[in-house]
Amino acid sequence: MSDDPVVNHEPQDAAEAAVPFIPVIIPLAGAVMMFLLAFIAVHMA
Repeated sequence: MSDDPVVNHEPQDAAEAAVPFIPVIIPLAGAVMMFLLAFIAVHMA
């Protein structure tokens, strides 16, 4: 039973676990960055 090829118990590293979320994370990070930069520009003006 321990040699069952269907069951895969290899540990996943953090990068491989985050790959499916990249299309969501990058635009959210961009939106947060734009908001922060706009906030700083308005605050300094």
